[in-house]
Amino acid sequence: MFNSQRYRILVHLKPQKLYPLFPLPLPFSLKLKFCTSTLESESESESFRVSYLINNVGFSPETALKTSKRFSFKTPEKPDSVLTFFRNHGFSDSNIHQIIRKEPWLLCSDPHNSILPKFGFFLSKGASPSDIARMLTANPRILERSLEKYIIPLYELLNGFLKSDKNTIACTILYSSHQTMANVKLMIDYGICESGIARLLLTRPTILSSYTLLKSLEEVKGLGFDPSKTTFVLALAALKGVSKIRWDEKVDVFKKWGWSDEAILQTFRKQPNVMLVSSVKINLLMSFWVNQLGWNSLDLATRPNIFLLSLKKRIIPRASVLQFLLKKGLWKKNASLLVPFTVPEKLFLSKFFGSFKEESAYLLKLYEEKKNLAYTKENSGMPSLNI
Repeated sequence: MFNSQRYRILVHLKPQKLYPLFPLPLPFSLKLKFCTSTLESESESESFRVSYLINNVGFSPETALKTSKRFSFKTPEKPDSVLTFFRNHGFSDSNIHQIIRKEPWLLCSDPHNSILPKFGFFLSKGASPSDIARMLTANPRILERSLEKYIIPLYELLNGFLKSDKNTIACTILYSSHQTMANVKLMIDYGICESGIARLLLTRPTILSSYTLLKSLEEVKGLGFDPSKTTFVLALAALKGVSKIRWDEKVDVFKKWGWSDEAILQTFRKQPNVMLVSSVKINLLMSFWVNQLGWNSLDLATRPNIFLLSLKKRIIPRASVLQFLLKKGLWKKNASLLVPFTVPEKLFLSKFFGSFKEESAYLLKLYEEKKNLAYTKENSGMPSLNI
């Protein structure tokens, strides 16, 4: 019935040893020994890192313990080479302490292959060793970025706007983030003028690290600003620089003095920086303008730059001159009451003391008294006119 040859083969085959598909669990005693050994090894490694951070970087025991969990090394050779590298390049112990506290992974890096080429690039663009030490202490995270794939392309992109190696290096090191390059390109595509982007890079570079920049751009555009105009980036800086709570406080102050939503919006369009002025200062200026000068608060909407001026050092001294001239009937009825506050000091002195020669001595005395009062340290309140 069976093939005899096949049968003989089957009969003479030696039984094979079968292995389980999954390894059998270790006995509890062996498992416990293995875990204990691993834990002891990890504990020794962590203890070594904590001790190293305390003795070589100046960390407190608490900070060292917390920081030691963010990286790993078992021997001092690599971290020693990193600390030596920084010291040889002009970094103080304080600089090194701050850098390692922010980016402890650097202790595991290869300084000659990873950090040195970046130093060389920064030096080649005119940054001094002390400049590099100061800027990297402020933002050592740039050292984790690729020189060829990120730092150099970002530098070239920013330098196209800033036109200055010094400013570009500072911006590249201090304010770069994962979003910086993408946000600069976004602003270019959005039609923001070159001078506007340069202004943001120089004055509000952190805006370019925002993950919600597109939303902010749409918001500014929705308020009636033209991306190709400089006022667009001023409005963007104001929106990003003032919290909603503070913004609403300022709107409420304007409304308290009779301003409508439209008047506030029109003022913001003319001078976006008006929303960077504190609500306290806005209220003080309004109070002085209305209660002491007796003028209409809405007049300020036509010259919102006045909100940016010093109340004590400029507005009150010049207002005292104007009030005297009005009282004496020397100020023309159709002459602007706003322009005198905005003209430069030299032009103001020439116009008001040169045009009223008989009263010039008294006017100059009055003007200087109000200015000196503003600079008096004991003067904590708002001076009155008393003319």
